[in-house]
Amino acid sequence: MSTFTRRQALAAGAALPLAAAAGSPALAAADMKGATVPTHNRIKLGGFEVTTLLAGTTKRDEIQSIFGMNVSPEEFAKVSEENFIPADASQFFFTPTVVNTGSELVLFDTGLNPDGITSALAAAGYSPDQVDTVVLTHMHGDHIGGLMSGDDPTFANARYITGAAEHNHWSNAANDRFNTNVAPLNEQFSFLDDGGSVASGITAMAAFGHTPGHMTYRIESEGQALMLIADLANHPIWSLERPDWEVRFDMDKAGAAASRRAVLGQIADERIPMIGYHMPFPGVGFVETRGDGFRYIPHSYQLML
Repeated sequence: MSTFTRRQALAAGAALPLAAAAGSPALAAADMKGATVPTHNRIKLGGFEVTTLLAGTTKRDEIQSIFGMNVSPEEFAKVSEENFIPADASQFFFTPTVVNTGSELVLFDTGLNPDGITSALAAAGYSPDQVDTVVLTHMHGDHIGGLMSGDDPTFANARYITGAAEHNHWSNAANDRFNTNVAPLNEQFSFLDDGGSVASGITAMAAFGHTPGHMTYRIESEGQALMLIADLANHPIWSLERPDWEVRFDMDKAGAAASRRAVLGQIADERIPMIGYHMPFPGVGFVETRGDGFRYIPHSYQLML
């Protein structure tokens, strides 16, 4: 009778998978799925629900033609490398926000087009006819693009609110996008100034510079607060960490930088969260002062607790 030593038994066992593989056809490789893109992110704020909606995202090249226009390419590249991001490209995000107060559904901004905003709303469990109020933080095309679906309002049951200074500017600017998307709804608009109220717990705060009447909004419920900053700072490094770096889309560049410093300083002092329209999705985070600028800390789980 023959016997195996322990070493022989281990060697024989190790060879079995190889033998099986040799006698069987290779399994088909799994399909590539592509990168995942989230559609929405919902958090609680006191008695409110706040949902950020990804209404679009796109890659942009030659990025220093947009951010850091007043610094050298060497400085721009150095700051980018220090923060583990490329200096020649960026991913842009377009992030409207829905606030459910329990009695009213308030939508801030409408994205690039009606398909983008209605798809994002649907993914988050809402329909356009449920929107009670549409607030426009300002009137650049990527914020007013979803207002109209052809000749009809996308949000059939909504009232509309925007800053008075902002509407006055674009009413006299001969701007095609404004004339197509906003002007048909003029009779349904209400206008507010700094400190004006959208609804209980939602207050407008002037942050002019990006546009002549650009507004941020403070949202408060049950002792908790959040700042919706719209386009105050459009990138966590090139705009927030470096608040004095010029941004092509800021109409008053010095005014925009001053607004960034004032509003971001307040957010940092209060240690409250913020939502940025163009921040990396889901666009929710915190701010601290850092040197002569600020540091962005993305939300992880703080607002889930």
